[in-house]
Amino acid sequence: MTPEVLKRTMSSGLLSFPVTDFNAAGDFRADTYRQRLEWLMPYGATVLFAAGGTGEFFSLTPADYGAVVKTAVDTCRDGVPIVAGVGGPTRQAIAYAQEAEKLGAQGVLLLPHYLTEAGQEGLAAHVEAVCRSVKFGVIIYNRGACRLQADTLAKLAERCPNLVGFKDGIGEIELMVSIRRKLGDRFAYLGGLPTAEVYAAAYKALGVPVYSSAVFNFIPKTAMDFYRAVAADDHATMGRLLDTFFLPYLEIRNRKPGYAVSIIKAGAKIVGHDAGPVRPPLVDLSAEESAKLAALIQALGPQ
Repeated sequence: MTPEVLKRTMSSGLLSFPVTDFNAAGDFRADTYRQRLEWLMPYGATVLFAAGGTGEFFSLTPADYGAVVKTAVDTCRDGVPIVAGVGGPTRQAIAYAQEAEKLGAQGVLLLPHYLTEAGQEGLAAHVEAVCRSVKFGVIIYNRGACRLQADTLAKLAERCPNLVGFKDGIGEIELMVSIRRKLGDRFAYLGGLPTAEVYAAAYKALGVPVYSSAVFNFIPKTAMDFYRAVAADDHATMGRLLDTFFLPYLEIRNRKPGYAVSIIKAGAKIVGHDAGPVRPPLVDLSAEESAKLAALIQALGPQ
């Protein structure tokens, strides 16, 4: 898939980040991860992101990373494109991007670098180095320590033809509007705030109709129903699902830092697709919290 084809592919439809399966000891479980992807593929996501944020990229070893991406690519080869998460220090991000390209992924999502703060010049150099290290498409994830401004992105767009996507995980309207107006249709734009459904209608109004859904991991039918409602401006359906599921769901998710991932794994277990525990420093939901989530899921009906 060329960078331009990846850009067109990501410009419509619902995207999602499958969780990564671990056993009780915390080791990667390829067989159930493969089964998870086989279950999710028919629901119609446009792209699946392997080893992304919801897939606990930040806790994977290099050996884990290669195994996760290879399993995803091999499983979904004839079903849905796989974009792999990469990140960390520049040389590490390059190594992961080149590994993903070698394994047959269709592109990479460049997650934020590590702890250190950096200015626009340094961030641009980091992104450009990753883009130049591979031939396939790169999507930048504006979140955390990586906070690119519109002028910086415009320069990167000129220097890096394979930089084809921009995912926003900051949620600052002024910044998003300035980027969208400055770059026009140069990028495919993705909404990437945690539980993106809550922001989906607002982002569509900004010219960002595509977003990634984490809850697709355990309520794929509802996730697709919500996306179609957003696309059709069906505010009645959106309002009903926000009131009956998403807002009560946020009350559980917001109880502890890191629950944006933990609650997804809890949901997968509840619906019979257990992905195992999260790795430290994340922690799993309590039994009480899982029970509350199960009641919300049950009220949605069959998936």
